[in-house]
Amino acid sequence: MEWLAIGTALWLGILTSISPCPLASNIAAISFISRRVGQTRHVLLSGLLYTIGRTIAYQVLSIVIVAGLLATGDIARFLQRYLNQILGPVLILVGMVLLGLLGFRFSLNLAGQGLQQRASKGGALWSLLLGILFALSFCPVSAGLFFGGLIPLAAAKQSHVLLPLLFGAGTALPVIAFAFVIAFGSQYVGAAFNRLTQVERWVRVVTATVFIVAGIYYCLAHIYGIPLMSW
Repeated sequence: MEWLAIGTALWLGILTSISPCPLASNIAAISFISRRVGQTRHVLLSGLLYTIGRTIAYQVLSIVIVAGLLATGDIARFLQRYLNQILGPVLILVGMVLLGLLGFRFSLNLAGQGLQQRASKGGALWSLLLGILFALSFCPVSAGLFFGGLIPLAAAKQSHVLLPLLFGAGTALPVIAFAFVIAFGSQYVGAAFNRLTQVERWVRVVTATVFIVAGIYYCLAHIYGIPLMSW
């Protein structure tokens, strides 16, 4: 597996985690995890289980999609032949979604307030369920990064285990990081969260720009046949 693909999958997960819609679910998860702020072991266990839950959800979903695509001979041959041509427009569209240039407003929330309140009365295992449900609660940005970023990458590399696993872990990194902050220094949570929200926009803009530039390159090189690497 190429290091670039590994780094990209992890970065897509991290970017997903700090984007506004997924960040809201992560804030809810942090609130749930920190309800027993004085119990260090419980806070860390809850953070770990939440991370595992998100990873499992993305892993299973990716296996179903990628394995399904690769299992069908005609589709596999189609992807091998045309994936580079498809990837260019997809990357441009994902970049436009990250910049808010496309007016998508859909949102899928599988963990409503009722479930969150019920979970708050339960044990640490509820963190696992919340991780799964929050991972599957897609909004335009998270859907674009998962279906438009990770899935094509995983299909191209024929990786329906490692790359989705890294993506899922990346989506939960802020939560596990905040779990450590809460466990060992809860007074720093506010400052850390404020810093995260400040950098999110710039990180998203830079990533969107990279996606669009890469998409333009793929379009020029693989659709129009312009040999850019020879310049």
